[in-house]
Amino acid sequence: MGYRLTRENLNTLFHKLKEDYFIYAPKRLLGKGAFSDTDRVRYAAIDRVEEIEFDVKSDFSFKEVIMPISETLFFFTEDKVKEAEGPKKGAVIFLRSCDLNAVKRLDQIYLKNGFEDHYYKRIREKVKFILMPCSSSFENCFCVSMGTNKTDKYDLSIDKKDDYFYVDNKEEVLEEFFKEEGLEELEVKPAFVTENNINVKVPEGITNKIFNSKLWQEYDERCINCGRCNFVCPTCTCFSMQDIFYTDNKKVGERRRVWASCMVDGFTDVAGGGKYRNKNGQRMRFKVMHKVYDYKKRNGYHMCVGCGRCDDICPQYISFSNCINKLEDAIKEVEDNE
Repeated sequence: MGYRLTRENLNTLFHKLKEDYFIYAPKRLLGKGAFSDTDRVRYAAIDRVEEIEFDVKSDFSFKEVIMPISETLFFFTEDKVKEAEGPKKGAVIFLRSCDLNAVKRLDQIYLKNGFEDHYYKRIREKVKFILMPCSSSFENCFCVSMGTNKTDKYDLSIDKKDDYFYVDNKEEVLEEFFKEEGLEELEVKPAFVTENNINVKVPEGITNKIFNSKLWQEYDERCINCGRCNFVCPTCTCFSMQDIFYTDNKKVGERRRVWASCMVDGFTDVAGGGKYRNKNGQRMRFKVMHKVYDYKKRNGYHMCVGCGRCDDICPQYISFSNCINKLEDAIKEVEDNE
């Protein structure tokens, strides 16, 4: 059902939802930007609709809500192990179409990849998604090319227009609230982007031969292996394990799952001092091929959702979309040299 809400209506809804959920949305964090006197738009808990940035693409994705940057899995003593408790309340997350399509990728990796990740699942089962429709494309987005500019997998959509909020509701439990508020039903359809300023073309017939292209050598010099592209990406899922030992008893502590990055030093280190991918170009090759080649071979659709955050955040101005568009010529170059 569709409804038109005022700010007061929406804040009343938030007050009701907060009984069982934390509400997360893109929020402007003043003075937290990368440079002096700049802000950062990042996901944070909000209480009122006035805190939500509807008209700006968030610098970071929603994933840190359902995949905490550092998550305690269990506690241990000399002779006992106790699993860390899961969240007491659920989460309501505001996100855009590309990010909602990214949820499908995360679910595939953590729930349908031959096993179910217990820690991811217990958070995921308590999450509701509110779609933030995009009326126009943001800088560096290429969601249309990746087929992620549209979705119908939301629980609620909220489209801000002037001083009103237009809601498309799919949650039966919320219908009672809208009726109590005396809101008139109307037809509401979320707005979806139909074109971006940037278009990409993933070539058909990619094979392992692309690994031998000289294309990747460019990134040996340009990339500084900071890992920012991985951390803002809504579909990067790599992590490492850390055991934390307490200072008052070195035999007691906790094990944490912590985000990791395929672009940084140490990610591919193995026993004996070996490294699978020592050069930055090799790491770039691995990341790109994972996003637009091998993931699709296994699952039938690309891992990348075209949000463009990797382009936004890179201090070296490396463009992921531009790299994808170089693949066709790189394939031809390898074939000509055979």
